[in-house]
Amino acid sequence: MTYISLSDYLKDKYNTKVYKLSLTSGCTCPNRDGTISTGGCIFCSEGGSGDFATSGSIENQISDAKKRVDNKISSKIPASERKYIAYFQSFTNTYGDQDRLMTMFSKVLEYPEIVGLSIGTRPDCLTDDMISFLSNVNKHKEVWVELGLQTINEDTATYINRGYKLSVFEDTYKRLTDAGLKVVVHVILGLPGESEEDMLGTVAYLSKLTPTLFGVKLQLLHVLEGTKLAEIYKNEPFHIYELEEYCQLVCKCLKLLPKETVIHRLTGDGPKKLLIAPLWSGNKKLVMNTMRKYIINYQ
Repeated sequence: MTYISLSDYLKDKYNTKVYKLSLTSGCTCPNRDGTISTGGCIFCSEGGSGDFATSGSIENQISDAKKRVDNKISSKIPASERKYIAYFQSFTNTYGDQDRLMTMFSKVLEYPEIVGLSIGTRPDCLTDDMISFLSNVNKHKEVWVELGLQTINEDTATYINRGYKLSVFEDTYKRLTDAGLKVVVHVILGLPGESEEDMLGTVAYLSKLTPTLFGVKLQLLHVLEGTKLAEIYKNEPFHIYELEEYCQLVCKCLKLLPKETVIHRLTGDGPKKLLIAPLWSGNKKLVMNTMRKYIINYQ
């Protein structure tokens, strides 16, 4: 089975490998500050799913993130030829002072080596003004808007404290794509109470979106210390996927998605110091090697 990985998509478009710079916008989340709820989604850590991001002024963040990434880049790639995507992952990066955020995003894109902008947010936190701004930016540098849908099951959405209905996602997806923006949707596989049929139902729903979904992130559920999910797991343990079981499920998901949808993530990895389960997910090399084997052999 074949699919378009994010790495392949970027390499084909920019003729070189493109690296992500994990940055933070300084935003919080309406699901944390009391606007919608407090505590966030039950699986979300204190880092707001952006535990690997740096901090400080945006200029210092970019400098620090580049140093971290450059240490992993082969010296065969000259510094002048290296390209990056600015990735705002933690919390809700379009929630707050719109002028401040627009100024920050504009500053990031002044760096010629940064070829694109990826913004993680909620579908209920995108104003028409922000969408218009990002649409204009997209005319000059690539913009992705990442939406944390996780599931289409309304009961599960309530259980995980997502804080919005599927109809909100549908409206925002239309507004974003009408503006010419690329949308990446996050799906969590293994949420408590969800059957395989439920999870495949979410992926099948995404496969039918119009226009065709640009990108998807398939995220293995991690139980992290300090989250509501960790409390639930300790008191009433629920099913956690084994590696082979998870790989089989991912293959079924890939089979459902359109061939042109870019696969931005197959599993994900949480910070090891916070990871409670599944512990096998901390061995990234083992996970990816096993995943590749399953995908190659899947019929």
